[in-house]
Amino acid sequence: MTQRTDVVVVGGGQAGLAAGYHLRRQGLDFTILDAQDAPGGAWRRMWDSLRLFSPAAYSSLPGWPMPAQPGQTYPDAAHVVGYLADYEKRYDLPVRRPVRVHGVYRDGERLRVETDSGAWSARAVISATGTWWRPFLPAVPGREVFRGRQVHTVSYRNPGQFAGRRVIVVGGGNSGAQIAADLALASVEVAWVTARPPRFLADDIDGRALFDAATARRRALDEGRADTGGVASLGDIVAVPPVREARDAGLLKASPMFARLTADGVAWADGTTAGADAVIWCTGFRPALSHLSPLALRGKRGHIASDGTRAAAEPRLHLLGYGDWTGPASATLIGTGRPAREAATRIADSLGHASPRG
Repeated sequence: MTQRTDVVVVGGGQAGLAAGYHLRRQGLDFTILDAQDAPGGAWRRMWDSLRLFSPAAYSSLPGWPMPAQPGQTYPDAAHVVGYLADYEKRYDLPVRRPVRVHGVYRDGERLRVETDSGAWSARAVISATGTWWRPFLPAVPGREVFRGRQVHTVSYRNPGQFAGRRVIVVGGGNSGAQIAADLALASVEVAWVTARPPRFLADDIDGRALFDAATARRRALDEGRADTGGVASLGDIVAVPPVREARDAGLLKASPMFARLTADGVAWADGTTAGADAVIWCTGFRPALSHLSPLALRGKRGHIASDGTRAAAEPRLHLLGYGDWTGPASATLIGTGRPAREAATRIADSLGHASPRG
């Protein structure tokens, strides 16, 4: 039996919950479908030492500030998971889990959402599946001949996994720097390699400044002014305390990217080699959009052309939380609220629904 509703939200992580908050304020009937078996989204999968870039008060979803974590300026992932679980309960959000969405299809005036738990028929769909579930591995020569262990960021938990091993961490972003620092501070033999020299942000800059920079860039672009560069103009790596400690101790020095992997290590273009027992690929993610394949909307880079959060070629579909192309800093806790409000408002307007909250 097909269930009918105004809106289906695909994904029950931070972006999906923010969408639910604003859909509730618009008085719309909606359901949130989450493939995970418990609240918390991707935060349940993070490594043990991970900390937010910003204090709790600056890492909140709409409506309810994140409580501070006792003894911590920058909350850990477990604190975020607890906050997201409590947020669901606080606003009584209709999350169905575990429900895996197989595809979204056009069905006359509605969209049909096919899942492993039946089908939903909706007047609009918000896709909020994020990127964590689609890790990216670069096509580096020799990956298939390397005899050591290869993992992506998604599989890293703590230095104990690599005790006594020679580890190479690949990636010049926050994940690469944090994981390299985590290993180095635990006395694991680690080499950090990056495609370009790492750019650390000033030590006093955290997620608050990053959100402001992303917002200012989007405003400038929307108003036809010069591109400010946004977050990228400030640097690539937030100097959170463990990264700062490892850097200042001389434990976080980056080497250029190697040319290929060998059976027992890596080799650079100049013939230099290094032995390794493991490689950790901190090489980012791509949008998890396979459930939207039936709509045939994706462009060459894998993104879907959009007007704000709304898909340009399918106005009944909104995209939330995939990065700046769906809203400034929309993949962050504090940044997802504004595009979520935009999506909910535009959906309500398109359905001719007058918001009871004005």
